[in-house]
Amino acid sequence: MNRPTNKFSALLVIAALVCGFTAVNGAAQPLERAKPQTVTLGVIAETNRAQIAEHFSDFVRYVASKLDPPSEIEGKVVIAPTPFQLAKLIEQKKVDFYMDSPYPTYLINDAHGVARLLLRRWKGGMAEYRSLIFTRRNSGINRLEDLRGKLFVFEHPESTSGHFLPRSFLSQKGFKFTDKSRFDPYAAPTDIGYLFAYSQVKLVDWVLGKKAAAGAFSDDDFARLEANKRSDIVILARTQPLPRHFISVRKDFAPALVERLENVLLAMHENDQGRQILKKTDDTTKFDRLPEGEAGLRRRLAEIFQPSEKKLARPRE
Repeated sequence: MNRPTNKFSALLVIAALVCGFTAVNGAAQPLERAKPQTVTLGVIAETNRAQIAEHFSDFVRYVASKLDPPSEIEGKVVIAPTPFQLAKLIEQKKVDFYMDSPYPTYLINDAHGVARLLLRRWKGGMAEYRSLIFTRRNSGINRLEDLRGKLFVFEHPESTSGHFLPRSFLSQKGFKFTDKSRFDPYAAPTDIGYLFAYSQVKLVDWVLGKKAAAGAFSDDDFARLEANKRSDIVILARTQPLPRHFISVRKDFAPALVERLENVLLAMHENDQGRQILKKTDDTTKFDRLPEGEAGLRRRLAEIFQPSEKKLARPRE
């Protein structure tokens, strides 16, 4: 009765020994130890790349250390000069996740299709922001309809809160726009003419100085204005809020690692070390789940940015 059991045990031992070695040049050799894994954070920056990489190094090292302790996963920061270049690095699996504002997130995730939304980031202590459409007090403009045939000033062509969000808001209400920097023979007298100030300071000065009838900026910009300028401004409309910043992950990142990454980020603000590192990382408060879910926010971003998806310049917030 013991012989079959002993024989079976011996076979198991032999099988285990065989599995623990590989044949190299005819000789049995131990399997090489797996190389340490790396989790890589991508950041868009045109200049000061070394300083920016160092700025995010503590953050990504913390995330890597919590993914599978006590593993050998290493944290790394990779800098790309444009959303297009970052998308290529994600496609090549050289970047696993990244943080950025709505416009570059839309370009990378939807226009290039290489990543997906994961979480919302409370950058600068703010979960979301919205655009305010404003005019000067006593301008004679009391409602949005009064903007027809007038000149409107946006902040910058690639600004989410200073261009895309308010323009989408007005377009959905039936307003049409004419670029006043060029001649348009098809422009209607009821179209809203527009120009770019390329500066939040100039934008406000143009409206208050009567160079433009109205403009748009974020509620955060409005809160930072001097008291005398705020008192001269009348808010005509507020757009729906939009998350200020996102965390996105490449689409083919291992599902188990995505889940662990999500859990690490969600819990980061719950311990002293995590809070300290978040504070150093652009005064981030925490990460939380997407308020409308991934599908809902993808639809919103497409509605806002789709007409300009071919613009690949470095976006602004």
